[in-house]
Amino acid sequence: MLPAFIVFSLIVLGASTVMAVFTNSFIIVVSLIDNAKSKNLSSSDLIVVTLCVSNIFFQLFMLVNDCLGFLFFEIYYKDEVYISFTVLLILPIYCSFWFTVCLSVNYYLQIVIATHPFLIRLKLAAAQLIPQLIKASIFISFVTGLPAAWTFYHDPANVNITTNESFEISILSQNVIYMVPSNLISCSLPLILVGIANVLIIKSLVAHNSDRRVNGELSARAEGRLRAARTISCLLFLYIFFYISQILLFLEAFPLSSPGFCTCLMIIYMYSPAQSVVLIFGSPKLRQVYLRLFHCMGGNSEDKAKTPTVLFIKLKMNKTQSN
Repeated sequence: MLPAFIVFSLIVLGASTVMAVFTNSFIIVVSLIDNAKSKNLSSSDLIVVTLCVSNIFFQLFMLVNDCLGFLFFEIYYKDEVYISFTVLLILPIYCSFWFTVCLSVNYYLQIVIATHPFLIRLKLAAAQLIPQLIKASIFISFVTGLPAAWTFYHDPANVNITTNESFEISILSQNVIYMVPSNLISCSLPLILVGIANVLIIKSLVAHNSDRRVNGELSARAEGRLRAARTISCLLFLYIFFYISQILLFLEAFPLSSPGFCTCLMIIYMYSPAQSVVLIFGSPKLRQVYLRLFHCMGGNSEDKAKTPTVLFIKLKMNKTQSN
């Protein structure tokens, strides 16, 4: 009989994987269909599509990785299997972090009112700049992620996962000389850059708060700034929670199956689906299609419920007039 902690973790992981695959695939399909006529993805859609692809791979690799780790740990801790899954998890999450930076830069270039010649040139060259940033993100992720395969060493440890008996196995651990620089480059640095972009977007939002129409409503540009600031802020908070949870789990700050350990694990499991939900509701196009799909799936019952009420009012009015 599996412990309740493992059963609960696998249930949450399975549910988050289904949600992540559905929401990220939804974003990819809508973006591709919307750009089918032009045959070229816009810079924003290109970043979002690549980000969603990396999230799907990360979620699926994490599902297989944790199922093996919880249920078939004898196989999981074989050198080839453990190293392969570690690299397969590192690469998409590093890419996801750097793609988030690209999205933040793109949002900033779209909404900033450029006065400096350098910023003006960047805005004009955004269509050519963003694909190059995506290529650079993939390159940096592979350069910092692939060497992980050659930085492991055996570390004896006591393991107690599914039984009351402890036994000693030799666990592969990463070399600190590789781990610290790679995490600083592909985890900490993207977090700092997203934070800087978020501050600049909010600063632009505050500086042009008076950008309104004659009737007092926000202009299209002001609404774009507000939407961008809200989206990047949400992505930044998700990033911070994921980053802290990763560090706490790596440092073994909480014992296995403790509330702290479970909380960190749940945050990591929900990172990809939560990020896709933020992207959906941060885009008017994606939000509109998603809500339309949602109403098509369950909106008929509301229409049926409204009909008797209208008929009842009409009958009552006719009865009153006859009297």
